[in-house]
Amino acid sequence: MESNADKKSLLKSSSSVSKSFRLRSPSLNTLRLRRIFDLFDTDHDSFITVDELSRALVLLGLETNVSELDSVIKSYIQPGNTGLTFDDFHALHKSLGELFFEDAVGEEDESGNMDSSKQEESDLTEAFKVFDEDGDGYISAQELQVVLKKLGFAEASEMGRVEMMISSVDRNSDGLVDFSEFKDMMKSVIALK
Repeated sequence: MESNADKKSLLKSSSSVSKSFRLRSPSLNTLRLRRIFDLFDTDHDSFITVDELSRALVLLGLETNVSELDSVIKSYIQPGNTGLTFDDFHALHKSLGELFFEDAVGEEDESGNMDSSKQEESDLTEAFKVFDEDGDGYISAQELQVVLKKLGFAEASEMGRVEMMISSVDRNSDGLVDFSEFKDMMKSVIALK
């Protein structure tokens, strides 16, 4: 099995690891992880190969050594499989999370008991910031398009589709998604799970 040093070496190109890498709300984290898995699985065969993972990391601006990547994920691939299943990917994610974030849980509250609603609000705020690139408190169609392009979504190529995505959650019809609208959308997505 790979060492912790191998795992940290693999991710050395990211200058600092954000605490928002792992959301503390299990349902949000699972949903996000499933979406990431689906994005990385470019041929939609329900496996993420080393090549698919490597390409995805390059698109995200994370340079990786393919042989190091192969050695790290090889131990997570079940015998007979060509790549990581979602469960394997989840195990890898959990292992990396424990490696990098073992002391991060409860840091915001010295007693270690953060109110779950406050934690959910904090997680949603972090998620919103990913989309609100200019920090103005709103997600515009252009900002959503940029994020969708980075993630490799086909919808990003058509502004009309991106605008439809915005209008589907835009309650006040201003063409922007504010934090309240974003929260409502995320809560309804989680409720469907």
